[in-house]
Amino acid sequence: MATTSLSVLLSNPFSPPRPHHHRFTPKNQTNLTIRHHHRPDPTSILSSNSVLRCCSFRNSKFQLRTSMGDTAKKTSEDDEDEALVVGEDSAFFDLARQKISSWLLFSLVLGVVLFVLDFAWIDNSGLGLGNAFIHAVSELSDSPEVVMMTLILIFAVVHSGLASLRDVGEKLIGERAFRVLFAGTSLPLAVSTVVYFINHRYDGLQLWQLQSVPGLHQLVWLSNFISFFFLYPSTFNLLEVAAVEKPKMHLWETGIMRITRHPQMVGQVMWCLAHTIWIGNSVAVAASLGLIGHHLFGVWNGDRRLAIRYGEAFEDVKRRTSVIPFAAILDGRQKLPKDYYKEFIRVPYLTITALTLGAYFAHPLMQAASFRLHW
Repeated sequence: MATTSLSVLLSNPFSPPRPHHHRFTPKNQTNLTIRHHHRPDPTSILSSNSVLRCCSFRNSKFQLRTSMGDTAKKTSEDDEDEALVVGEDSAFFDLARQKISSWLLFSLVLGVVLFVLDFAWIDNSGLGLGNAFIHAVSELSDSPEVVMMTLILIFAVVHSGLASLRDVGEKLIGERAFRVLFAGTSLPLAVSTVVYFINHRYDGLQLWQLQSVPGLHQLVWLSNFISFFFLYPSTFNLLEVAAVEKPKMHLWETGIMRITRHPQMVGQVMWCLAHTIWIGNSVAVAASLGLIGHHLFGVWNGDRRLAIRYGEAFEDVKRRTSVIPFAAILDGRQKLPKDYYKEFIRVPYLTITALTLGAYFAHPLMQAASFRLHW
C-alpha cells in the first residue's frame, strides 16, 4: 500500500548475498583487473571502459556478479558480450543466513505497529485520528474526486518529501530511527487513502460501463496480478522495513530491474488502468491520475537520489536499464544472461504470489472493514 498502488504498504529488499570472489583472465590483453578487499576512493569511476573493481563502501556494495550473485566469470568470447553487473542482486534470499531471532523480532515489531495503528488511527473507540483526518479533508469539498486527489497529494508530499530528506535525516537521528519516522507517518496516510477509495470508488460520474464485456474481468484480474510483481520490489528485505536490520538505500540491477528500472511506477500504471477500466467512473479516474502522477515524480526523484548516493555506478546501471518496460532489452543495452529466468524463481517472488492471491480472495473482508469505518 504505501509506495503504492496505495494497495502497497511499505517494504524493502533482502540483503544482497555474501559474495564469493574468483579471479578470471580475459582472452584479450586489455587493462582489466579485479581487486579484492580494497577500499577505493568513493569518487572512483566504475564503468565498462575503466578498471573494474569489487568495491565495498560503508553504505554500499558493488560486486561484479552473474545473474545469481556470483563473481563474474569470463570463459569465452561469447561470454564477454555479457554486461557485468555493478548493482546488487535483487530478490536474493539465502535461507542459511536467516536468523530465527531476527524474524521473531520482526513479528513482534509488526504486531506492535499494527496495534498502535489500529488504536491511534483506525479504531474510532481509540484515539480515532484517522476519522478526524478524513473528515477534515472531506470538509474542503463535497466532490469525492477532489477529496481523493487531496488525500493522494498529502500522502505524496509526506512520502516523497521524507524520502528526499533521507540522507539528512539518517545523519541526524540514525537509519533505524528515520525508518520508524518514515513508516510511522506514511503508513497511516496510505491506509486512509486506500479506505477512502474503497468506500467511494462507485461515487462520482459514471463515464463508461464495460463490466459485461466478455473476457474483460479475466483481463483485469491478470493485469492486477502481474502488477503486484512490479509494485512489491521492496519486499525483498522486510527486515530492513521493520528496522530489524539497518535500512539501506539499495542499487538493484537484476531480476525485475532488467525489465524496468522503476517497477513500482510500471506496476502502479497497470493497477490504475485495470481498476479504471473496470470501474469506469470519475473517482477512479481521479485516483489513477493522482497515483500515476506521484509515481512519475518518483521516477525522477528516485534517479536523482540514486545518482547522488552512487554516482558513476548508478550511471552504469542507468545506461543498461530503462524506465519503459523492455526498452533496454529490445535496443540491446540490457544483456540478459542465459539463466535470467532463475532470478524470478526465488522466495520473495513466491511470497508475492501467495500474498497477491490472498489479497484477491480477501477483497470482501477488506471492503467490509472499510465500510465499518464510514470514512
